[in-house]
Amino acid sequence: MPYATRTALTLAGGLVLILAACTPAASPSASAGGSPGGSTATPTGGTVKIGIGGAPDSLNPGNGVLSEAYVLYELVYDTPIAVAPTGEFIPELATDWSVAADKQTWTLHLVDNATFHDGTPLTSADVKYSIDLYHNTPDFIYLPSYTDVFDSVEAPDATTVVIHTSVPVGNFESRMAFMYVLPKHIWEAADDPVTFDNAAMIGSGPFKLTEFKKDEFTRLAANKDYWRTPPLVDGVIFQTYQNPDARISALTNGDVDAITEYPATAVSTLQTTANVKVVITDVAAGGDLRDVFFNLADPATCPTADGGVCSAHPAIGDLVVRKAMAMALDKQQLIDVATLGTATPGLSLVPVGLGDYYLGTSADYQLNVDGAKQALEDAGYKDTNGDGIRECKSGQDCTDLTFRFEYPNDLDTGAREAELIAGMWQQIGIKLQITALDPDALTAICCPAYDYDVMMWGWGSDPDPNFLLSVPTCDNVTNSSGLNETGYCNAAYDALYTAQGVETDHATRVDQVHQMQQMLLDDVVYLVPYYQKHLEAYRTDSFAGWYEGPQSFGLDDPTSLLFVHPVQ
Repeated sequence: MPYATRTALTLAGGLVLILAACTPAASPSASAGGSPGGSTATPTGGTVKIGIGGAPDSLNPGNGVLSEAYVLYELVYDTPIAVAPTGEFIPELATDWSVAADKQTWTLHLVDNATFHDGTPLTSADVKYSIDLYHNTPDFIYLPSYTDVFDSVEAPDATTVVIHTSVPVGNFESRMAFMYVLPKHIWEAADDPVTFDNAAMIGSGPFKLTEFKKDEFTRLAANKDYWRTPPLVDGVIFQTYQNPDARISALTNGDVDAITEYPATAVSTLQTTANVKVVITDVAAGGDLRDVFFNLADPATCPTADGGVCSAHPAIGDLVVRKAMAMALDKQQLIDVATLGTATPGLSLVPVGLGDYYLGTSADYQLNVDGAKQALEDAGYKDTNGDGIRECKSGQDCTDLTFRFEYPNDLDTGAREAELIAGMWQQIGIKLQITALDPDALTAICCPAYDYDVMMWGWGSDPDPNFLLSVPTCDNVTNSSGLNETGYCNAAYDALYTAQGVETDHATRVDQVHQMQQMLLDDVVYLVPYYQKHLEAYRTDSFAGWYEGPQSFGLDDPTSLLFVHPVQ
């Protein structure tokens, strides 16, 4: 999922779909005015306007990278299995599922009344087609990794799907939660699924795409024929405001009904604004993280056929340098200044929201500026000319420790965080040349080009650690997916990744996941300053029924948009 970021199919970007079968008392609409069964009917109609900082990068689910794209996929498409706000896996298109005694044969039974937006019935043939398409299209960005252990898919009748896996899997449900079911009759006519623009975006979900202008707005209409209970509103508009001040003004002026991201500095102002409610929440079963990562791509194995440049500063490859940078990174200062305390210290790609899979802060590097200076000094990085920047050590093809540092320009706190980090590393003799880039441009230099030194961005986590753990694997350097943004390749890490993906004993898998996180920490592949809380806000005088639970999955996701309704 939040600011425009690459995403791990983030639930923060709208993963959850509350079932229409939920009892009225449990639904957001029942607690927000207009009690079902009462004397006053819940009002309907209207178009919800949501201000966002970025925009979807692709209408094709196979090509989406940014969290805004996955918000769209979740609203337009259905999946066999969904995730509840508390993190449990629940039925969506599949009414139930089970695994055979061999632990490698999964059977799903589907609803019999789902239809696509064009009126065509959705059957097991569409589910099989979609899974096979993701599995057999390696140039898709994220989704093929969810099907890597699927050997074959069968559709013996219209409402039954049988999936055979090559090995037992302990995270079958989390894989199915991202299998967006596509209409076979439309997609099989495309010449190439990777280049297919999917402009009509026909799905079976609660909303239909009606208009899309990249970097401007996305307009959706409610699917009044939705096979479950249709939304109460007539539609949704996601309006892009790259400037955070403009986004906040749009909310306070009533130009939009909700915003899903804004700087923490605006919290106090919004809290005292009439008819505006601020929502600050944690995220269950995953979460968002800020990460700073290094270009570790080996020039000797650079994927040049796929546009690889592998131009990292030579000193970035020195573990001593990266450890010194880790020791000089004041995470609490970043949290206090950039987020005004609305975050928790980070550690690894597995956030604290994943429970016992999280390694724990005791494994982290401790803040030690003097120790970082001494480590660099001892390794031969001296400042002989007294300009405050250490020179490269003997034998390196470089002049001094001046590194390129890029971040996405739609990251509200990006400029402030980059300045803070530059100041922290300046203390130990490292200089940053900071550049803010459009997310598409940032992706282009990131991977598989590897044409950078240090980069700051973010991830959102699945309810299972498998996907994010797959990012820094060797295969994702060589398969042109652009998924491995660091170029890191470690055979021992890959072996553990394979093992945890098929481990069915929870305790054993937890230990494997912990070992993988420790490897990434030891090799200083990522620095994770913090895990984010969600800062959201909405107007109380236009629409009611927004989902507000112990955790939030975004005001822009189906949890709210199925039930939100005009204020009476």
